[in-house]
Amino acid sequence: MSRRADPLHALTWRTTRSGAGWGPASGRTPEALRRRRFPTMTDLERAARRRSPRFAFDFVDGGTGDDRGGARNRAALDGIEIVPRYGRIGTVDTGVELFGRRYEVPIGIAPTGNDGVAWPDASRRLAGTAAAAGLPYVTGTLASASIEDLAAICGERLWFQLYGMPRDEHRVSIDLVRRAEVAGAQVLVLALDAPVRSKRPRDLRNGLSVPFRPSPRLGVQLALHPAWTRAALRSRVPLFANIARYVDAPDGEPDLGAVAGFVQRELRGGLSWDEVRRFRAIWPRSLVVKGILHPDDARAAVDAGADGVLVSNHGGRQSDAAPAAIDVLPAVTEAVGDRCTVLFDSGIRSGLDVARALALGARAVFSGRGFLTGLAGAGDVGAAHVAELLTEELRTAMAQHGALDLAALRRLAIRHPTSWSPR
Repeated sequence: MSRRADPLHALTWRTTRSGAGWGPASGRTPEALRRRRFPTMTDLERAARRRSPRFAFDFVDGGTGDDRGGARNRAALDGIEIVPRYGRIGTVDTGVELFGRRYEVPIGIAPTGNDGVAWPDASRRLAGTAAAAGLPYVTGTLASASIEDLAAICGERLWFQLYGMPRDEHRVSIDLVRRAEVAGAQVLVLALDAPVRSKRPRDLRNGLSVPFRPSPRLGVQLALHPAWTRAALRSRVPLFANIARYVDAPDGEPDLGAVAGFVQRELRGGLSWDEVRRFRAIWPRSLVVKGILHPDDARAAVDAGADGVLVSNHGGRQSDAAPAAIDVLPAVTEAVGDRCTVLFDSGIRSGLDVARALALGARAVFSGRGFLTGLAGAGDVGAAHVAELLTEELRTAMAQHGALDLAALRRLAIRHPTSWSPR
């Protein structure tokens, strides 16, 4: 058949709020070219590997130990089957309410510490994506831009994740929380899932350190990856932008080495339940506890005053023995019932993965690694491309399975062979 005779020649696959199908081709706009070049997250990962220095790619892609935690997340998600129901045709509604605020899609940007290593000035790019796509963005304590700067970009879509700094009765931690409140962050996320620093072999092999240590090897990597290097040279924001003001510097502004040393000494990535209650008492808005994998911990979070729990195994970056987060999601959801909002992250690579987690009870799904991979693979617009991919693929999955809204998605028949409840 000739190209002229091919009925699909002038069409391109597209997904809208009403479902998916063939529509008029969109030409050679930058957006259309990106869609053809990066139709899946796998394509972005390949590009990220080419465009990023080895230390930057491995920082995003790697986990702890032998990377078994990340592999376990992937295998568990791939094993989930959703039985479609046909004859249900109509407009797909992906809207969701989270903590009193309406979002068009149940997708958010998860917190990622040291995100400026993955892509220079990543925090600002992620905040811009959240503002444009209408997503919640959870910025972290160790972001590459300050809470105040990010709030100016994405406004009330900003959430803030806190890593505790317990010295002096949490002096710094409490000030960070108050800064987040003043800036207008809508949700405080307390991270429990990194109580100690885990060994990440890829970072060790690459000699990754903050600040970077000049070496011939580093010079070669930067020379061979000009896109990352150009972005770093034009970046105006250092790593750990939230922390510099707390570091004593007799000669004025502390250098990055002094700030990194402060973080190394003071930061603790976990909190006790008493500390959770303490932050609950001073935070006036919604509060989420992140890193929940056991139903009893979910109940404890609710008892401590949490409005939500984020089921996560830290993307496989803390424990190689932790279960796949998706495998314990149903047990956590059952444990808390309607007492709090259940959120999910860890291992999300597609809109179909989002649909799987939503079908198993999550109210919304977050991705951190995916959005950083987008930046590394496609540059400054890459995070926006990931938001578009996940949204379109979710709508396609819902339409394909006969779920016209999120409640219908949760009613579908699901086979989840690796699901389990910790005892």
